[in-house]
Amino acid sequence: MTEHEVKTSDAADPRIYFAAERTLLAWVRTGLAMMGFGFVVARFGLFLRELAAARGDVVEHRSGLSLYFGIALVLLGVFVSLLSARGYWQTVARLDAGTPLTFKRLSLSVVAAIILALVGLAMAIYLAFQ
Repeated sequence: MTEHEVKTSDAADPRIYFAAERTLLAWVRTGLAMMGFGFVVARFGLFLRELAAARGDVVEHRSGLSLYFGIALVLLGVFVSLLSARGYWQTVARLDAGTPLTFKRLSLSVVAAIILALVGLAMAIYLAFQ
């Protein structure tokens, strides 16, 4: 059996397609979690204002940075979801064509981790100086 035949028979294995689909679904869950957490962060400022109003404190009507951090997380979740769908389509196309799968050093996982770390760092700095 030649190398090409091994690649083609491996690509025809449905477990490989199922693995690609499980990866896509994991990324969809990650994107949804980012969007949900972003919504909570964006609304946290509103919660704090309501809490202050219930105590009788003077309430400022500005949204603060929680809105912007929340929007950033929601947009990151959308970005991750779209890129994961694109990656899935590319993977299935390569499997259908019988070409070997290659992985880049700067993958979606690495980019998402770096952006989340930067947003988290910005949130920590914001909380430290509040």
